[in-house]
Amino acid sequence: MRLFILGLGYSARHFVRKHGDSFSHVAGTVRDPAQRNDLAGLEAHPFSGSRPSREMVQRIRDADVLLVSIPPGSSGDPAIAAFGDVLQGSRRRVVYLSTIGVYGDHGGAWVDESTPPQATLDRTRMRIAAEQAWTEATGGDAAILRLAGIYGPGRNALATLRAGTARRIIKPGQVFNRIHVDDIASAIMAAVHHPGGGVWNVCDDEPAPPQDVIAYAAKLMGVSPPPEEAFATAEMSAMARSFYASSARVSNAKLKRELGIALAYPTYRHGLDALWRAGEGR
Repeated sequence: MRLFILGLGYSARHFVRKHGDSFSHVAGTVRDPAQRNDLAGLEAHPFSGSRPSREMVQRIRDADVLLVSIPPGSSGDPAIAAFGDVLQGSRRRVVYLSTIGVYGDHGGAWVDESTPPQATLDRTRMRIAAEQAWTEATGGDAAILRLAGIYGPGRNALATLRAGTARRIIKPGQVFNRIHVDDIASAIMAAVHHPGGGVWNVCDDEPAPPQDVIAYAAKLMGVSPPPEEAFATAEMSAMARSFYASSARVSNAKLKRELGIALAYPTYRHGLDALWRAGEGR
């Protein structure tokens, strides 16, 4: 199989590290070609939504699997705009990385893939539109993976505590799901081999208050957690504050049932324990 990745971000790069050997050729797009040297043997193409090169178009045309992790913008999905003609009538496998943020606020209640998305924020509306665009572009065969809060090597509560940037923001009733990047990689690979399209939540088993994660990481490190800050009065950017506007417990039952995923890190404790053993936060 030949793989092309639209958007070589954190999750996509980790997928290549874990499963790149399963493909006969791997290529992808980067905003800055100077940032492409951490994956040996990967063919990188600069792309920031502008007119793609002829070589890039041909690579996408030849790809058996297309992994899409470029977020949509105010004018729509940049990849659909640039490569829509190439995608028409193709039989390649398309895996689109979305977000569980599309469900919006449910006051901490459980939701699953049958729960209608709620477009309460601009970025939510753009993401829902992008999901629909990729579904239509593939005749319903796109695999839509809705990811929870991503963590893993270099991107976790241990690292933020060590850097002195961790905060314990307290908003009563607030819960989030998370997902380790290893489990994202497994979900992508399962979606590649799954026949037909669909939507799957890629999240852990235990939605939890964000302050609990920081406190657990601090316990592993043997340090005092940062002081609690009330959400109502905490100084936060508008973007950071907007994430607290939604609280829901997201089910991963369909992911396990249909894609056969057994999570390596079913809770944040499993994930942080492994990261601490690997030397994170030291």
